[in-house]
Amino acid sequence: MQFLRHIALILLWLAAPVLAFAAANKNDPYLVPLRGAGNIVLVVASVAIVILLLRRGRWHTIAGKLLIMLWCLPPLLMSAAHLKFELRKRDVLGASATEARQLGPHFMVGYSSFPEVARLAEQGLIGGIYVTRHNIRGRSIEALRAEIAALQDKRRAAGLPPMVVAADQEGGIVGHLAPPLTKMPALATLTGLAPDDQQARAEEFGRIHGHELASLGVNLNLAPVLDLKPPQRRNRLDFHTLIGQRAIATDPVVVSTIASAYVRGLEETGVGATLKHFPGIGRVRTDTHHFGASLNTPVKELEATDWLPFREVLSHSRSALMVGHVRLTAVDPDRAASHSKLVVDGIIRGKWDYQGMVMTDDLVMGAIYQNDVCKAVVEAINAGVDLLLVAYDGAQFYRVFACALEGSRQGRLDAAMLHASAARLERGFPTAQARASSGAISIVRRN
Repeated sequence: MQFLRHIALILLWLAAPVLAFAAANKNDPYLVPLRGAGNIVLVVASVAIVILLLRRGRWHTIAGKLLIMLWCLPPLLMSAAHLKFELRKRDVLGASATEARQLGPHFMVGYSSFPEVARLAEQGLIGGIYVTRHNIRGRSIEALRAEIAALQDKRRAAGLPPMVVAADQEGGIVGHLAPPLTKMPALATLTGLAPDDQQARAEEFGRIHGHELASLGVNLNLAPVLDLKPPQRRNRLDFHTLIGQRAIATDPVVVSTIASAYVRGLEETGVGATLKHFPGIGRVRTDTHHFGASLNTPVKELEATDWLPFREVLSHSRSALMVGHVRLTAVDPDRAASHSKLVVDGIIRGKWDYQGMVMTDDLVMGAIYQNDVCKAVVEAINAGVDLLLVAYDGAQFYRVFACALEGSRQGRLDAAMLHASAARLERGFPTAQARASSGAISIVRRN
């Protein structure tokens, strides 16, 4: 029995700093499962252990006092973290109408709470929303459709333009709304067909995705993937990117053929496509969901291979372009492409003369979030990025938007870049698509 008490005491000494660390970082994306009920359990457990230690007379020894104080830390640190979050949230929600009009259209956010995202939408603090599997978990597709329509109604009532509504329906292993939407095979399954059949089937895939998304109120699909399929075996540390399973083919011509047809089918339904993940992550072994990554291939080689599908599809579609969090070392070795002016303004806008919508990959990914996220936000806006995506953990919107707000108040945002970006969003995709989709929503609701 004495042995078990010693083991329990050792475990208490080990667990206290771990829980204190978790409490202090309760708002970190990696600790999303601890939120809500998890936070309550952590606090109740800490208080219960403190009471137990006091009743066992541990306060009478120096070691016991230290242990008790350690177990007092989790509730205190959690309260401090919560207060910091609430103060930042209050600052964001208290942004002036001018600040909201200037910065809000450049943010797309995932959400769990309808009242919370409705407030952001009504105040113009966001320009779009991202819906995924947790938005339909335990609910009907009709409920989500009504929710999206209600958000667009609130925007209209507030005199604001319709929002971009995005989803991730690539097919294959990435179809976050399937089921209940149709679960489609990956576009890579079409590579064995003759070219004409590839195009016909890919276009059909695009139409199916588009019709279903449009009927839901979604006007932007974060697909297709244009990264070239990596020839090597999967990296065991690649937990989430899994580009080998998502990419279409190793041949850029095949990728262009299939992707172009898919985009045609999608656009026929009024839903926009998003080409991802420029400058290409097929050659990258590191998972940017968790770590920084570099693409060390010379630009000339990329232009002759990896970039061919991007340029081909962009040339005859209204697709948006998603820029990934990988450093293109031949152009800008110091920062990820998603917030590099040399990449976005220098290559995409300058060399390619692409004046459509450019968006970042999710800013909650480790390659950005675990570094200086505020610097990345300001640099992305100044580089000419139009939409900053906060998808996985919508609560991080307040931190990300606060970065932009601080940058604006300190005069660190490029006014010319912001003006040009606002013009792009206003005149072309996604605003025009959003208006079309809003009309489609109204028709669906009347029927």
